[in-house]
Amino acid sequence: MLRVAGSLSLGEVRGYDLIRMLSREGRPTGLGDAFAQYGRIFKSLHVLQVIADGDYRRMLTAQLNISKGRHTLARRIFFGHRGELRQHYRQGMEDQLGALGPALNAVVLWNSLYIDTTVKTLMEKKFPVTDEMIARMSPLQFEHINFLGRYAFTQPDITTLRSLREPDTSAAGPEPW
Repeated sequence: MLRVAGSLSLGEVRGYDLIRMLSREGRPTGLGDAFAQYGRIFKSLHVLQVIADGDYRRMLTAQLNISKGRHTLARRIFFGHRGELRQHYRQGMEDQLGALGPALNAVVLWNSLYIDTTVKTLMEKKFPVTDEMIARMSPLQFEHINFLGRYAFTQPDITTLRSLREPDTSAAGPEPW
């Protein structure tokens, strides 16, 4: 089994070819069946660890929450507030999806820069910022972003950021960009 795994990771054997070699006429060979049983052992160990270990469950939940937040932001960028595809033909949708990754990365970078600036400003003002507070911050927030309209993406000068607004100056909520 180690030789097969090594051959896969080194690229000497393609996954498709391996599956084809481990089955005959749509049914697994003895070695193919052994791989399936071996995989079931690790799946069972994982399920038992999820049941028995609360810290492991919390770690998995945190990872799932991050993934869910990323998908929510990606959906929001792709659909905007209207929940509809803007192009009715396949090429247009491919263009939208092709731009989704860079747009998502730009939002995360922008939010990260402002979160970092905010944390530094709070620390300078002697606000008790703890590591636990920092660990719970996420650059996947989007309430302050206007997703509707057309935008030109040029490389901005990110060495100078806009000044942060004071929390008590606007009770109406965050301003869109």
